[in-house]
Amino acid sequence: MKTAVLKTFSVTSGHRLDSIIAAELKISRKEAKKIIEEGFCRLDGKEIKKASYEAKEGHWVDILEYADSFAKERKESGLIPNVVFEDDDILVLDKPSGLTVHEGRGVTESTLVDYLKKNGFKLAASTGNDREGIVHRLDRETSGLMVVAKSDKATEGLKKQFADKSAGRYYLAIIEPPLKEDVVVEANLARNPKNRIKISVQKEGKEAKSAFKKIALSTNGKFELIAAKLFSGRTHQIRAHLAHLGRHIAGDHLYGFKSQNAKIEISRVMLHAAILYFYHPVNLQKVTFFAPPPDDFNALFKKLFEMESTGEIFCQDFIASIFDSSD
Repeated sequence: MKTAVLKTFSVTSGHRLDSIIAAELKISRKEAKKIIEEGFCRLDGKEIKKASYEAKEGHWVDILEYADSFAKERKESGLIPNVVFEDDDILVLDKPSGLTVHEGRGVTESTLVDYLKKNGFKLAASTGNDREGIVHRLDRETSGLMVVAKSDKATEGLKKQFADKSAGRYYLAIIEPPLKEDVVVEANLARNPKNRIKISVQKEGKEAKSAFKKIALSTNGKFELIAAKLFSGRTHQIRAHLAHLGRHIAGDHLYGFKSQNAKIEISRVMLHAAILYFYHPVNLQKVTFFAPPPDDFNALFKKLFEMESTGEIFCQDFIASIFDSSD
């Protein structure tokens, strides 16, 4: 029976069903048509086998796990992580935006794990097949620092640290509109019952705590550069807590709204994990790594904030010092 759901999403604007699925799964219209005609698509729970069916805004689409004959090798993403540090036990990477960390439902392009395995990096097997070495993750569109385990001892030590928060990251984000003040949000998070793709604040959710600090206001006063620190590690935590405050990250079309403040192209969610800290899982020395924001983040910041140089703001000492009182 075809019961397992591969991906669920909401239709944001009316269009042919095959076009909607092709765009969502990043596949060709021909492939999308085959998925529909073979009975692997549901629209609001009803099987639809007509590729030209006009889906309406607000409809829910379920793509069921389709047969092995549909399976294809994932397309090369062309994205390459930068190796910041490596020894026998760990690998610290600066992940580019657009690169998915590991295999999952609806992933059609090569992942970070695919890249590491293909290029001969040793990865810990204890984290599971297709997730070798992965002890924490970043969203696909988020750029920045990650640590990957190369040994089982490193896996155990790093997972423990991310669980007890002796390991963590500081993020930079460009948001809209600005915060009224520095704020710590303690609000439980769970999957949104009205939109299963999103996470939202709900009383019955898992405990989550985030700290947000104001850094700089854009020239037009409509955008703001902030720093964020997580005291828990929930899916979409920064994005969901900002949405709870009535804010969103520039380029975040899932949690945000169409900007009325700037007619500019924003290529992705402007969230970057700039600082990563933890205790080395073997020698137990505390280590801290820094990765400046990538070119797209830097260019948008300079445009909105009209700054020629970002060196004083996009530096490790400044970002880390912002949270001294929170620590």
